[in-house]
Amino acid sequence: MITLQDCIALCGLSEAEVLAIAEHEHVPEVIAAGLGETLLKQHHGAEKVRHMIIDDIRAAQSRGDQKHVRELLLCLKQFLDAHPEAVSSADGPTRAA
Repeated sequence: MITLQDCIALCGLSEAEVLAIAEHEHVPEVIAAGLGETLLKQHHGAEKVRHMIIDDIRAAQSRGDQKHVRELLLCLKQFLDAHPEAVSSADGPTRAA
């Protein structure tokens, strides 16, 4: 039997990133892991994941849930560190190589 942890390990995202997708899409974590894996394989898919995390941050801010805002900001930082392609040139300057 494949567990949630197995799905997370295979999808190319961290647990926090999978949970952010699940929160944004209102789906179970296993579905979010599959969605995340699919998005990472698509052109601009990492940008879509970034937008999901940002939307979750805004929702947590509007609820006044500062603890969750901090968790999601850390999730976003780690996602961008692992997936620099998530920031398109239209979003701002790119990092120098």
